[in-house]
Amino acid sequence: MTPLLPAPGPQRVIAVSNFVYTIGSGLYLTAGVLYFTQAVRLPAGQVGLGLGVAGLVSLALGIAVGHLADRRGARGVYATTLVVQALATAGFVLADSFGTFVLAVCVATGAKAAGLAARSPLIRHYGGERPQEFRAYLRAVTNVGISLGALLAGWVVQVGTHTAYQLMVVGNAVALAASAAVLVLLPSIAPMATAGGPRWIALRDRPYLVLTLIDGVMAVQFKVLTVALPLWLFAATSAPRWLVSGTMVTSTVIVVVFQVRASRAVDSPSAGGAAYRRSGVAFLASCSLISLAAGIPAPLAATLLMVAVVIHTVGELWHSAAGFEVSFALASQHATGQYLGVFGLGAGLAEAVGPWLLISLCITWGRPGWYVVGALFTLTGLAAPSAVRWAQHRRQGGQVASHGRRRKGLAPNASQS
Repeated sequence: MTPLLPAPGPQRVIAVSNFVYTIGSGLYLTAGVLYFTQAVRLPAGQVGLGLGVAGLVSLALGIAVGHLADRRGARGVYATTLVVQALATAGFVLADSFGTFVLAVCVATGAKAAGLAARSPLIRHYGGERPQEFRAYLRAVTNVGISLGALLAGWVVQVGTHTAYQLMVVGNAVALAASAAVLVLLPSIAPMATAGGPRWIALRDRPYLVLTLIDGVMAVQFKVLTVALPLWLFAATSAPRWLVSGTMVTSTVIVVVFQVRASRAVDSPSAGGAAYRRSGVAFLASCSLISLAAGIPAPLAATLLMVAVVIHTVGELWHSAAGFEVSFALASQHATGQYLGVFGLGAGLAEAVGPWLLISLCITWGRPGWYVVGALFTLTGLAAPSAVRWAQHRRQGGQVASHGRRRKGLAPNASQS
């Protein structure tokens, strides 16, 4: 099992900040959609639409803020995004209509996407020889925090009062603010020097953009356990309500124990492409089992849902490991924030389309929709290895061209990085 904290130093500071952040995230991921449907009384369709709008708003922010972190210093930019996210999350308690809900969730989601991009240069700088493994380590720590938050969310869902849901929101906001405060202990890093060539090089890297799209479609899977499964459990199955928390805790424990191990096995872009392919098959199996939990006795429904969560989480391990590897290994080192901001467009796509897609197919349409979603994951995973080979070929060609220019005494063109 992955230790909770690394040795004293910058990695520990980042891990502690991440851990505090994700306790609040566990509260929101487990019961956030239920807060808006059960406490604010918004229809599920409006919640899905609002989350989709927020995802669209966040798409461009990751690239811009990632570039800003490269050029102005990642620590300060990242801390600022956490503070903004904390304030917007606190604003959820004031959301009493669709309009105020959309406003608050747009700011919070945008700040979250920006923060993920701003954090990337910190991970690359302090992550050692393989920042992919440190990123996997952080994800394991993330799931420790999420599991604790999920346990608290289980109490919130079981109590079900408006006050309990509001306490959940406030707790998330406090965790975000505390996470930003911890970063004061992190040494600052000098901004990266500006390279020659086009400014927005990541947007010119077509293979990387294709991988971003693939990862974005696959990233819809994160919304299966946090949006579709809770709503399906409430609306279509006889399983006990506390199982919403139980499924989240089960998933996070598996990630804590196995994410670093899974990432060590995915140690090249080619291995990442194969991991994407395996994850797609796992998601098809899990979606099929979730669909079968409707209309059967409670004990059998609960069993099917838990088995589905285990299979889904195995796929999640492979998907995350693949994303860590290809996003870092195929990114230009002097523009890490910008490249990871572009790769974050995939997560933004999942935020924008995922809730609406899953609610429309899996909740509104019902059982057939689960099979459609599973097939989408499988087909996307099958396309990943070819996209990785294309990206590797382009990168190798760029390195050869850059080496030739250096031999002639010319500066390398950043667009070839």
